[in-house]
Amino acid sequence: MSELNLNGMDNMQYDVLREIGNIGAGNATTALSQMINSKIDMKVPKVELLEFREVSEIVGGAENNVLGILFTLGVDIDGMMMFMMEKSASRHMVNLLLGEGQDTLDEDDKDNNNTKKEIDDKEFTEMELSALNEIGNIIAGAYLSSLSSLTNLTITSSIPYMAIDMAGAILSVPAIEFGKIGDKALMIETEFGNFEKALNGYFLLIPTLDSYTAILTSLGL
Repeated sequence: MSELNLNGMDNMQYDVLREIGNIGAGNATTALSQMINSKIDMKVPKVELLEFREVSEIVGGAENNVLGILFTLGVDIDGMMMFMMEKSASRHMVNLLLGEGQDTLDEDDKDNNNTKKEIDDKEFTEMELSALNEIGNIIAGAYLSSLSSLTNLTITSSIPYMAIDMAGAILSVPAIEFGKIGDKALMIETEFGNFEKALNGYFLLIPTLDSYTAILTSLGL
């Protein structure tokens, strides 16, 4: 199977990758809504093919504290998938899941760096970490299920590897792993939330070049 040139994709190929991102993010958001038993609205995701160094800037900079949940993919598709949120946003998400009431970062304080730093410095309990891990499982499962249904490809994922660290450190894992074959990832940036607060979540789909080709071929391209 010939490898795809990520720098030379035509508009139709790029549009298909965008639509895969849109559908995957939509299904993941629906699954998350069911999990926390709360209505979640999602704006149309922004889908881009980016270099790893560009991704860290979008999530707030290489030194911004984020939650990253990483999966390796197998069978018909090889590569990795990652879900990322700012640490303050993941704190809000786990509070919703565990029913702990008010958001720890009020709307009036969202631009207050001191308040955000206090939230970033606060450690998660074991129960909260377990809940975040389960959120990652649900999100990845729904996303990959939609991708599998669209392409008729069999896609499995590993158990999740979760870390809370600076964005640059989190992204170094897939960057090192795939740097030898390419430096681009399909990034799906979506804004979702309930009526009180909107949160940004970031899906990274990082297939091998052969797997990109397999996805597009399965869709007749």
